[in-house]
Amino acid sequence: MCGIVGILDPRAVRSDQDSEALLGSMALRMMDRGPDASGTWVDQNAGIGLGHRRLSILDLSDAGAQPMISKDGRWVITYNGEIYDHDQLRVDLEKNGVSPRGHSDTELLVEAIALWGLASTLERIDGMYALGLWDRQWRTLTLVRDRMGEKPIYYGTLDNGDVVFASTLDAIAAHPAFVPDIDRDALSLFFRYKYIPAPWSIYKGIKKLEPGNLVEISSDGTVGEPRAYWSYFDLLARPAFSGTAYDVVDELEFLLRRSVRRRMVADVPLGAFLSGGIDSSVVVALAQQESSTPIHTFTIGSTDKTYDESNDARLTARHLGTRHDELTVTDVDVMKVIGQLGAIYDEPFADSSQIPTRLVSELARRDVTVALSGDGGDELFAGYNRYVWVPAICRRLERIPVPLRSTLGNIGERVPPRWWDRAGRAIPSSRRPRMLGLKVSKVMGVTSAESPYEVFNRLVSHWPEPNRIVLGAREPMTVHSDASRWPNVEGIAEHMSAVDMITYLPDDILVKVDRAAMSVSLETRVPLLDRSIVELAASVPISMKIRDGQSKWPLRELLSRYVPRDLFERPKAGFGIPLDSWLRGPLKSWAEDHLFGSAASEMLDSDLLRQTWKDLQSGRRNEEYKIWDAVMFSAWCEERGIRPSIESDG
Repeated sequence: MCGIVGILDPRAVRSDQDSEALLGSMALRMMDRGPDASGTWVDQNAGIGLGHRRLSILDLSDAGAQPMISKDGRWVITYNGEIYDHDQLRVDLEKNGVSPRGHSDTELLVEAIALWGLASTLERIDGMYALGLWDRQWRTLTLVRDRMGEKPIYYGTLDNGDVVFASTLDAIAAHPAFVPDIDRDALSLFFRYKYIPAPWSIYKGIKKLEPGNLVEISSDGTVGEPRAYWSYFDLLARPAFSGTAYDVVDELEFLLRRSVRRRMVADVPLGAFLSGGIDSSVVVALAQQESSTPIHTFTIGSTDKTYDESNDARLTARHLGTRHDELTVTDVDVMKVIGQLGAIYDEPFADSSQIPTRLVSELARRDVTVALSGDGGDELFAGYNRYVWVPAICRRLERIPVPLRSTLGNIGERVPPRWWDRAGRAIPSSRRPRMLGLKVSKVMGVTSAESPYEVFNRLVSHWPEPNRIVLGAREPMTVHSDASRWPNVEGIAEHMSAVDMITYLPDDILVKVDRAAMSVSLETRVPLLDRSIVELAASVPISMKIRDGQSKWPLRELLSRYVPRDLFERPKAGFGIPLDSWLRGPLKSWAEDHLFGSAASEMLDSDLLRQTWKDLQSGRRNEEYKIWDAVMFSAWCEERGIRPSIESDG
């Protein structure tokens, strides 16, 4: 895991020394992503310079240093990530007469490009990666991002004509020609989704490359249109899995075990996150099968039992025989992390599980440099609750008169979740879902929706009308709102799962984990996102993923081969925090300071923001997520000294 940076100056006006100094200062902003070493490569005549910060994982020697030049001298690469099938890549290269000097996957990657070309190499490899590739023959810069979007890459043209790219926005912001001009349209997307989806970024003129895409930039600074070399939606058009549901489980076990084995290759200590849920448990179970010594596992616990799964994780770890560490989060721990969030996330980001994610990353980094994660299982195998209950509730809503549905929706907006929790005490605790009140409120809030797709859009929206809260904004269309971009699938569950795969997973879940882990120089690897597993999941019909109302059936069946069912068959809790009570309690004064009188608040509708805050504090409405969005935006602005534009955009 590393940080990459590059500058293409069409005017070629800088000296080698000036270019190296500038690249070094930009790369320094990514010290956490690469604390072990740094490097630069400059061709002053071509106006190109590449930089790199290194976190050494494979081949700790100088043979793995970057930027790296291919043996034939044509290609120069700066690369962040891991190629997991590098052993096969090495075999194929050696069969073709290429003898690598070391065993770094960077060398294998650049030599593969030299031998077969970029397109053929991308078709061969499986891994997580973001890279900048300079072709010295044709003087072309190509930026590439991995299929699932595990690794980030930003790019854009600055006012002085320089084309820049980097793993982080903060590295780009270190360029003296960079102007931190907030894109209010992108900001409206943040207030809807709690993250900014690719290809937008918080800054005007800077884009995120979408997963499975590449973009070519010519020596005169012309930036081409990004194009997909891989598409998850295209996988959905392939023939469906031809075997039985149990054949799916057998195939999944084979592929996931191979994936875990490949991701355990490292020249540094390795461990795994273990939440007690199905996904992380099955990854740890297979990792332990592949290891001759106890795997080191890590869990975060909470004093709030509604959100605490540490006991479940502890029991699973004991059964599997791992070396297990856990940390119970205190208010002091939370406050410490909250004060760092504006720096950790280089764009506004408001998934509140960012707090425990940072804490478990910090815990793991004390002992390991690489950690396996169970992310991706919910999207691949229909694990989110909404995949089950949205189709069911939509069928029932069709039988309810529209006026009554509107009335139910109004009730859902006004009744706080804790009221439903109190009413739910009549249900035996063994049958009562976790966070019942929040789930009931979500159901009530979508009853007035006119279609299943509108139900989905409401569920993923924090601020339903973000143009109201962000002054001067015009919310762009996304795959959620643009029907012409929807996947060609049959039902709403399939639709939600497919859209989540290309939006929520890369732009929220993977961003959350990558930034939190990289802030403590921890590399995370995600076995469930192996290319072969993604292809398998895309071919499996929803009827094999959800059986008898039970979600994520293949993963449950696989886990039952290694862990007793009573250790994991329980209501899904999620990796959350008691945000509502914190914002009305220990975080109240801190939140108020960020909400009112800050530079960020000048870009927002103060009346609407103040009323939302009052509704939260009074308990009249369920507004904690809306408020957290605004607070995180303010914390991000404060960390970077951002000031609002004198004039709004609209």
